[in-house]
Amino acid sequence: MNVHKNARLLPRGRVLLVHRIEVGWPVWRAAAAAGVSVRTAYRWLGRYRSGDRRLEDRSSSPRHCPRRLAPEAVVAIESLRRQRHSGPAIARVLGMARSTVGLVLRRLGLNRLDRLEPRPVTVRYERQRPGEMLHLDIKTLGRIARPSHRVTGNRRDSVEGIGWEHLHVAIDDASRLAYTEVLPGLGREDATAFLNRALDWFCRLGVRVERVMTDNGSAYRSKLFAEALHHAGVRHVRTRPYTPRTNGKAERFIQTSLREWAYVRSYPSSAARNAVIGPWTDAYNLTRPHSALGGISPVQRLNNLLGNDS
Repeated sequence: MNVHKNARLLPRGRVLLVHRIEVGWPVWRAAAAAGVSVRTAYRWLGRYRSGDRRLEDRSSSPRHCPRRLAPEAVVAIESLRRQRHSGPAIARVLGMARSTVGLVLRRLGLNRLDRLEPRPVTVRYERQRPGEMLHLDIKTLGRIARPSHRVTGNRRDSVEGIGWEHLHVAIDDASRLAYTEVLPGLGREDATAFLNRALDWFCRLGVRVERVMTDNGSAYRSKLFAEALHHAGVRHVRTRPYTPRTNGKAERFIQTSLREWAYVRSYPSSAARNAVIGPWTDAYNLTRPHSALGGISPVQRLNNLLGNDS
């Protein structure tokens, strides 16, 4: 039940008002005790004596609406919309005002075309062994020469055309352990070199990588990258085109790193920002609780999976 925010009485107070009148209180006295007018007291009393014992708020919708659109017209609008007709096209076919069709489509929740298709079922998975799947991804970041107008508020401090740098990330599916580097490029040379260093880093932790998942970027489709995977004995798994959620663990880590590292404060330069990514990643791996891991850190998860006590 929705009660008006300025209502002086809730249903229980209305019933109490009426009960006081029923046991002999004068109407004016019961109204004064409830903080309402005599007219309001008589209104609740009349509803109570007519059989309404709960005195709840009634709907404000009109009982009769002669100009309401016929149910058959609503069905016709929905049918044409599910055939992917636009709102103006539906209005022309049915001879209705575009505003009327728009209101009906919003009421039906069909005002956007993507709502015509059912949402894909979210399939969540988690590998059981460290190294069974390693997720790789890249996030491009603008270089920082000095604090720009977005920080200082002065338009004369605008900085343009200083280039880009790229955050490369590798996430172990089972433990969520992360390895990161900020590199000047995202081409095949940088991507392959990052892959080799990531594999070595995980190997030193006792993790033998079996599969690597990437998107379909040109660097990941290059022969150089494929040769590095073949040399390491690692299978390459690619995401489906236009479905970044397939590589969701890397995507989620990137969003976390942007929020807690890249955009958490204003950096005076790219070098200052890049100097923080290493310590931040160490804290992420060693001490930061991970909700998907039941509140433990990725290193704790790794030790549990590998059977290590430390």
